Amino acid sequence: MTTTENLPEVTPKKTVLPAWLRAMRPKQWVKNVLVLAAPLAAGRLFETGVLLASLWAFISFSLISASIYLINDSRDIEADRLHPKKRFRPIAAGEMSVSTAYVLATITLAASLALGFWVARDLGITLAVYWVLQVVYSFFLKHQPIIDLAMVAAGFLLRAVAGGVASGLVLSQWFLLVASFGSLFMVAGKRYSELKELGTDAGTRASLERYTKSYLREVWSVSIAIVIMSYSLWAFEQRYAQPFGIPWTAISIAPFTLAVLRYAMKIDQGKAGEPEDVVLSDPILQVLAVLWVIPVAVAVFGVRMV
Repeated sequence: MTTTENLPEVTPKKTVLPAWLRAMRPKQWVKNVLVLAAPLAAGRLFETGVLLASLWAFISFSLISASIYLINDSRDIEADRLHPKKRFRPIAAGEMSVSTAYVLATITLAASLALGFWVARDLGITLAVYWVLQVVYSFFLKHQPIIDLAMVAAGFLLRAVAGGVASGLVLSQWFLLVASFGSLFMVAGKRYSELKELGTDAGTRASLERYTKSYLREVWSVSIAIVIMSYSLWAFEQRYAQPFGIPWTAISIAPFTLAVLRYAMKIDQGKAGEPEDVVLSDPILQVLAVLWVIPVAVAVFGVRMV
């Protein structure tokens, strides 16, 4: 069993943020930009009402995900103390008490649901479903293989759905397929990286003991294939979106595929344990993301200006 004595030496990052804010993991709120995906795909992101609803959805999901992070870190305090990086989290490091964390979790939950139901009933319901699923996962299903993957992937999927329901947008079948299997791809990749970095005897996640690298590789390999295929079918289907006679959505397939493959390379190297770190620290991935956004934006918005 791993103990603090034989953990690899990791220097905690210096930060000026107070412990209560760091415990809410603001860096991981970048995941919540997924709420912009549905309005962007529909070409309505910059309509005033849709943009405001999307921003409120982002804030709502940031608050409710903070509630889940606080609950998880309170539940996993002993396991986190055995992890080379997680042991520096405020609760595990003793900078914040468990009772304070639960109070803050309650406040952020209430604020999120109040804001969500104020914006749109369906957004409030989506937030409530997300919270219930994540709490059930944290208390009962966290160490169950397969279910572990599905529950975390559902969190990413609900973020993508939230952006649509906040504005009353209809979600296409291709969007749901890309969002669903893209979520599974990221979660399976995260577990693969954890397994490669820590091994099954790290003592930080019981479900890792039942996974193998080959199995997780197969899961994220199948997922990445479905994501690329679904996105490509969506792109070729958008024949109306051809400002200046150029098939912009079809062009976007290339940078999209390269970006996904770049992320897959990070997974294979065991460097995708934290998806937000991969996105924020890889300049090449960021450039590919910009090269993908440009043709998509021209396609979904430019047609109105021609």
